[in-house]
Amino acid sequence: MKKRSIFLMAATATLYFNNAYAQETPQDSIKTSSIDQIVITGNSGPKKKIESSTAISTFTAKEIQKQNPISAAALLQRVPGFAVETSGGEVGNNLFARGIPSAGAYEFVQVQEDGLPVFEDGALQFANADNFFRVDNSVSRLEALRGGSGSIYANNSPGGLINFITKEGSNDFKGTAKLETSTYGLMRTDMNVGGALVQDKLFFNVGGFYRTDNGIRKTGFRANNGGQIRMNLKYVFDKGYAKVYYKKLDDRNTFFLPIPLTQNGNDLKEFSGFDANYGTYSYRAISQLNIPQAGGGFFSRNLEDGIHPKVDVLGAEFKYDLGNNFSVLNKTRYTNINMNYTGIFPAGGPATAAKFASDNGITGNSYQYFAVGSGAAVNPAFVQELGFWAIDKQMNNFVNDLQFNYKFDKGNVTAGFYKSNWKSHQYWNWSNILTTASDRPMLLNLVDTSLSPNSVGYSKTYNGVTDMSFLLRDSQVQGSLNDLYANLDYNITDNLSVNAGLRYSRDFYKGYSVNTTTANLNNSGLTTDGTHSFATTTADDNMSVLGNKYNYWSYDIDKVSYTLATNYKINKENAVYARFSHGFRSPNEEAYYNYFTTTNPDQPLKPVLTNQVELGYKYYSRTFDVAVIPFYSTLKNLSFTDVFSNGTSENTFANTKNYGVELEGYARLFNNMLELTFNGTIQNPKYSGLEEGSLLEGNVVRRMPKLYFNISPAVNITKQWRTYVSYNYYGKRFQDQLNVQTLPSFSEFGAGTSYQLGKIRFAVDGTNIFNTIGITEGDPRAGSPTGDGTIMARPIMGAAVRASITLDF
Repeated sequence: MKKRSIFLMAATATLYFNNAYAQETPQDSIKTSSIDQIVITGNSGPKKKIESSTAISTFTAKEIQKQNPISAAALLQRVPGFAVETSGGEVGNNLFARGIPSAGAYEFVQVQEDGLPVFEDGALQFANADNFFRVDNSVSRLEALRGGSGSIYANNSPGGLINFITKEGSNDFKGTAKLETSTYGLMRTDMNVGGALVQDKLFFNVGGFYRTDNGIRKTGFRANNGGQIRMNLKYVFDKGYAKVYYKKLDDRNTFFLPIPLTQNGNDLKEFSGFDANYGTYSYRAISQLNIPQAGGGFFSRNLEDGIHPKVDVLGAEFKYDLGNNFSVLNKTRYTNINMNYTGIFPAGGPATAAKFASDNGITGNSYQYFAVGSGAAVNPAFVQELGFWAIDKQMNNFVNDLQFNYKFDKGNVTAGFYKSNWKSHQYWNWSNILTTASDRPMLLNLVDTSLSPNSVGYSKTYNGVTDMSFLLRDSQVQGSLNDLYANLDYNITDNLSVNAGLRYSRDFYKGYSVNTTTANLNNSGLTTDGTHSFATTTADDNMSVLGNKYNYWSYDIDKVSYTLATNYKINKENAVYARFSHGFRSPNEEAYYNYFTTTNPDQPLKPVLTNQVELGYKYYSRTFDVAVIPFYSTLKNLSFTDVFSNGTSENTFANTKNYGVELEGYARLFNNMLELTFNGTIQNPKYSGLEEGSLLEGNVVRRMPKLYFNISPAVNITKQWRTYVSYNYYGKRFQDQLNVQTLPSFSEFGAGTSYQLGKIRFAVDGTNIFNTIGITEGDPRAGSPTGDGTIMARPIMGAAVRASITLDF
């Protein structure tokens, strides 16, 4: 694969060399000056960045290209205020905005494409928003808003809005093609083309990618395989435009979860037999599951399918000038998602062979382990029980945003109605398997040698499975959102403006869950090996079976969000602003499930309420960009809903408060020879009123660093040759609200270089080049942590290098 990739790259370079050399131009700067930059996210219309009273970061297509992020989460690491965990792989990562804790995903921000949500709720169980979109060459720019007006322009987004804006065609036909390879078997092609079908009237753009690779962590199979295509058609007429678009995503990605490490305070080391940088439990030798079901039939699953969403999106956008300074804008989109989700979730940490046998009822040394594949007796020092979790989700979302705008001499008024209907149906089938505690795990059987093979309970496994289908869940949740919103921008003077926004949400949620019973296969007539009945194994003793009783529920939201801000432009380059905002987040999917399946819930189910105050100073010039934004936020009724390894889930509620400052800067120095980009966050998120007791009052919010930042200097050695280094620091955190298990701080270095030869760009990018062992989370599914010693944690990926050729035409 690597040889073929290198050959194709060389062929591309040769094909275009003469044309490129004749048109050689200086390489673009990594950062576009913000002084004249226009933003649209979180505003009633296009507005200069310096005149927007919001905390917003922007990245153009060129900036994204030169950062060449390995995932969407890696790109969002460059946004201050967003603490991003990137250790899950290309997808399934977690983002925490301004110290707001959650079980993970994108719970308090909304991820959008062209101003509408990728999916209405970005934190459904096993359905993180980044599962359903990819960054490729069809992205025109990214606008990332924190806090502020997020709750006015979207639902469940008090932490902010992340808006990926796609490319459109123009009168000039142009495009880009990219070929990329790597040290981990990557073969990726990106393409985007756009132009005019009818000059000044009808425009098109088509783009997408296809990629296959083995993964940085060694899975033994194709870890990532698939791609997407996006296309749009836009017709422009005298008083507006009409646009239609379509997106197809069919991609599968391996999801990486905690592995064993050895911790001594802030010192992390590899667990014996496990490579912290490249090892994983998600390995080919344990990838197949095929087990009989208590209700009849067999359940089969292939770990190699990983997180596999199939996404179809059809949308339209229409804008029309009604005259007399009135205009109307309507955006509509239908999204359909079918996703199979298969992952290996550790059920606790490694155990000695003797202890695991004892915990499973075998006394003394009367135990023996066998390799499932060969049947040979083995004597592992440590064994590991792993959850083989399979989830199927069918999801759809129809959304329409109708907006009217009136412009007057001193500003404009926007009013709109937002309607969104969405549904998510899911089916879970979870089992536990037994393996060696190593990064190329071997599937194990365990037997009690004090018994005969015909005895009841002789085997503790069935082909390596310790608990067959111990958890089944069939449930559904639906949302019907009906929101009215209004926004006023008013210019008191040429330099002083105010902004006020209001959103009224009348939202309805409903769903159901199916009851379950337990059963076994003892009287099924099936055998474990062609000879012995299932009475000889304990693996089937607690199998789950779906019942015929349905538990129906409904929940209504009737809330108002609002914001008030002022912006003062000191001069062309300097501005200050202040903003207060109040918003909310509806209960998440697991909170609904817990509340409505519990006979006597301990805590009333309430939306999470947020209040935020932020002040900002912005300086934009041709040479420098600086933004300094202090903020203060409080949250009430925050719910924690981690699902544990045994299938139960946490049901904890808290209030939190946080104050901090976001820093963002860019400098272009010494006649553009040196560039420096910087973003960072200093904060102090604490618990307040946690229900578990006053001893937790004032504890640091779990998984939240008090300090994290990224700094990236670059040197333009010539007009064509550029090199850079990036340094990412992620501060110390606590895995739990008790502040028992420390997640040490870590530093990650990257480096790269690029050369622009006319229209062709050659680039090499390295990530985690010093093989840092940096953990982003412990094991939130294990319950109470233990602190030092052998721990379960999820480290960042090991060192990797990618090489690419990009042709602009």
